[in-house]
Amino acid sequence: MLKIISFKICPFVQRVTGLLEAKGLPYQIEYISLSNKPQWFLDISPNGQVPLLVTEQGEALFESDAIVEYLDEVSEPLELQITPEQRAKDRAWSYMAVKNYLVQCGAMRSPDQASLESKVAKLRAFFAKADQAIAQGPYFKGNQLSNVDVAWLPLLHRAEIIRRHAGFDMLEGFLKVQAWQRALTSSGLATKSVSSDFEQLFTDFYLSDETYLGLGSDCRIVTDRCAQGNCC
Repeated sequence: MLKIISFKICPFVQRVTGLLEAKGLPYQIEYISLSNKPQWFLDISPNGQVPLLVTEQGEALFESDAIVEYLDEVSEPLELQITPEQRAKDRAWSYMAVKNYLVQCGAMRSPDQASLESKVAKLRAFFAKADQAIAQGPYFKGNQLSNVDVAWLPLLHRAEIIRRHAGFDMLEGFLKVQAWQRALTSSGLATKSVSSDFEQLFTDFYLSDETYLGLGSDCRIVTDRCAQGNCC
């Protein structure tokens, strides 16, 4: 059976477990601490990062992009009979999402409003591009769940948790992206792809008293409405 080595709140891991869940592939998962990585993990992980996938043949694969491509090669893709051009576009939209995982993490860990505003501005420019590209829905390309949806899942899932717990909506004003977020939430894929204690661990880290969002600011939504004093 496939085995995933994971850190519980890592978005790169959720991209891989999300694809495994979407495909219905059985897998085992083992969690490690990134602040105290076991030697056996360092021995088989060239970059010392999660996710790490150990195949049924005992091969250790690293980097989420490579793992996702491997899973598509050894199992049926989520979508069949798509053109090489469309597959390239899907990879590009997926790469865009993955490149912004750490931008979102940095925004959520912002210690003050100025830092939050700066980082959220980058995210909002990115979400605006997606809002223009989304098809009729409910998913990014239409009715069929695709690798693009799975790549964006960690971003949209985390944004949804922050909205519920902190009253801060990174997707404010992007109606298509918000609808896409609701569709992925309703699918159950978000909760299936993380541990049962994920939300608690996530909020403990990103909404702690070390973060601006966790301090309970009265007005957190960094949008034009906030500038007008109408967001709270």
